[in-house]
Amino acid sequence: MNDLQIARRVALKPITKIAKKLDIREEALEPYGKYKAKLPLSLIDKKKANRANLILVSAISPTPAGEGKTTMSIGLTEGLNRLGKKTTVVLREPSLGPVFGIKGGATGGGYSQVLPMEDINLHFTGDFAAIEKAHNLLSALIDNNIQSKTNSLNLDPRTISWKRVVDMNDRSLRQIIVGLGGTGYGIPRETGFDITAASEIMAILCLAEDLMDLKKRLGNIFIGYTFDKSPIYARDLKAEGAMTALLKDAVQPNLVQTIEGNPAIIHGGPFANIAQGTNSVIATRMGMTFSDYVVTEAGFGFDLGAEKFFDIKCQSAGLSPKAVVLTTTIRALKYHGGSPLSDLKTVDTQALLKGIPNLEKHVENIKQFNVRPVISINRFLTDADEEIKIIQDVAKRLEVDVAIANVWEKGGEGALELAKKVIDIAENASEDFTPMYEWKSSVKEKIETIATKIYGAKHVDYSVQAKRDLKKINDLGLEHLAICIAKTQKSLSDNPKLLGRPKDFIITVREIEIAAGAGFLVPITGNIMRMPGLPAHPASENIDIDENGVISGLF
Repeated sequence: MNDLQIARRVALKPITKIAKKLDIREEALEPYGKYKAKLPLSLIDKKKANRANLILVSAISPTPAGEGKTTMSIGLTEGLNRLGKKTTVVLREPSLGPVFGIKGGATGGGYSQVLPMEDINLHFTGDFAAIEKAHNLLSALIDNNIQSKTNSLNLDPRTISWKRVVDMNDRSLRQIIVGLGGTGYGIPRETGFDITAASEIMAILCLAEDLMDLKKRLGNIFIGYTFDKSPIYARDLKAEGAMTALLKDAVQPNLVQTIEGNPAIIHGGPFANIAQGTNSVIATRMGMTFSDYVVTEAGFGFDLGAEKFFDIKCQSAGLSPKAVVLTTTIRALKYHGGSPLSDLKTVDTQALLKGIPNLEKHVENIKQFNVRPVISINRFLTDADEEIKIIQDVAKRLEVDVAIANVWEKGGEGALELAKKVIDIAENASEDFTPMYEWKSSVKEKIETIATKIYGAKHVDYSVQAKRDLKKINDLGLEHLAICIAKTQKSLSDNPKLLGRPKDFIITVREIEIAAGAGFLVPITGNIMRMPGLPAHPASENIDIDENGVISGLF
C-alpha cells in the first residue's frame, strides 16, 4: 500500500477539532476549506513559547536511498502525544518542483504523514504563489526603473543580481535575456529564473518576527549599484509596502493534522543548501505557544540545515532547542561506506563499518552546540540485527542515546522508544544551547569556523571574486550578518564525490552573495543549482485525476 492509499483510509477531522486540541477557538481561525486554516499572528505568546521544549530532527549526510527526516518528525510527534505530551510538529511546505520532478511529495510517508497530503503537496494555501508574486514584482520594478526617463535611480544593469522565480523545475529558464523587442520593451540585459524556494523572500518570510519586521526586511533587499557605485536597496524603489501587501496572508502559518489527528503547522520552505532550510520563526513560535513540545526539522544533513537552524534561526529568534534527533539508516551508512546503490538491501557489515565515521562526525557536530543528540535508526525490513547492533555499539562508545524507530509502518507506536528518550533528554537538560559563532565576528572568521569545525575542512580558499566580495561587504557595513554557506548536501566537503567523513580537504569559496533582507551572507562553494531540471521521466507522469476529482500518483 502506498502513501496516498494509506492517507485515503484516514477519516480527516474538521480543522476546528484540531485547533481545539491546541485550545484555539474556532472564531480565531481563518479556514481554507474543512481541513486547513491560517493562524493569525496575534495568537503568538512569546512568554508561553519560551516554556516549551523545542526538538530538532536532523540526519546524517543524505544519500539517494533517502533517510526519512520528515517521516521521523511526524512519527516522533505521534509518539510524544501517545505518552501524554501535548506536541505539535512544525514543518516546511513542499515545493512543486520536487513534487513533479524526482523527489515527489514532502508530507511524510506510510502511517507517519501530515494531511490532506494532496492539498499540501500542490497549491496548499497559496503561500508559494504569494512569494513568487512579491519577488517578481520587485523584478518588474527594477526593470521599469532602468527603463524610466523621469524616475530613474541610475541603476547599473550589470550589477543587478536579482532574478525572477517560478515554483517549477524548468532548466530552460536558468539563463534568459529580457528587454528584447526595441526601446518600448525595456533595456536588454541578461538575467534568469530561480525556483521559488530559492528566493530571498522565502528566506525573509521564514526569519521575520511579524508583519512589520517582514516589511523592513523586504526593504533591506540589496539590488545592485548605481553607475556612480552607490548601493541600491528595495526600499529605494519604494517596493516594500506593495510586496508586504502581497504577503499579508502568506505570513500566517498553516494548521493541518497528522494521520493520528494531532496538530501540524506547515509554513515556508527555503532551500537548505543556499538558505536556512527550516520553517518559519513565526510557525515555530506558534507551535511553542500552544504545546509542551514542538518537533521540527532542518533540511539535508546536520552540516547544512541544522547548522543554519542553530546559527541563523535560533540566534535570530532567541530559540534554544533541548535535543537533536539524528535520523540514521543502515543503507545510507553502507552507501557512505562504498556500497553501490543497488546493493544497499544486502547485509554488508564491512560497508556499514566504513560508513560509520559519517555518523560519528554528525554526533560530534551536535555536541559542539551543547545540545544532547539521540540517534534514531529509521529501520527498514532489510536491516539485519547484526547491522543494528553495530550502530547501537557505536552509540554506546560515543555516550549518546539510540532508539529504533519504525514510524512508516507503525506511526506513533513505532516511535515510543524514541519519544521516551527525547523526553528524558529535554526534561533533564542541564546545558544551554551555544551557537558556533557570534555574528559580530569577521566574515572570514565565521566562514572558517563553520568550514573547519562543522565540515572538518583543513583550510578555506577564496577566489579573486570572493575577495572582491569581502571588500564590498565591508564597504557596505554588512560584516555583522550571519553566514549561510551554499554547499553540496551530498558530502561534508564541497565535493559531492567525497562520501563518509573526508579529512584534510580545502573548501573553496567562489563568491559571496548578499542577502541583506534575510540577514545573512551566502558564500558559494561548488556548483549550486537554484533552478533544478526535470528528469527523463518526471514524477508528474504518474500523477492523474479522474472525473470525480480524485488525484492519483502523488507519493
